[in-house]
Amino acid sequence: MGKFVMKPAAKDGMMFNLYANNGRVICTSQVYANEATCLHGIESVKTNSRSKIEDQTIEGYKKLTNPKYEIFMDKGDKYRFHLKAMNGEIVAASQGYKSKESCMKGIESISKNAPDAPIVKEEE
Repeated sequence: MGKFVMKPAAKDGMMFNLYANNGRVICTSQVYANEATCLHGIESVKTNSRSKIEDQTIEGYKKLTNPKYEIFMDKGDKYRFHLKAMNGEIVAASQGYKSKESCMKGIESISKNAPDAPIVKEEE
């Protein structure tokens, strides 16, 4: 089982990473104003972890309603995904992947790890 690690952000605020069993970061959050809003973001990832996937790398892709994962190509020609909550806010973002298959495995890993993942608070 993976785990959420909540920690102080470089600036003021809190952020989290979701780690897989192998210790690798699956996704990262935005910077939240405080611990309470960061915990709310984690709960949103847990709740929305099994959402549908909108593959924006396919020409003429179908726009889906939120919550959803959005797969896209970044400026460096790497595949990335965002997990959007019901309100359209991005609650998790991925690293860059060389292949779409690896990107899809990242989404699959969130679906598998997030729902029951414990939350660990890392101090400064």
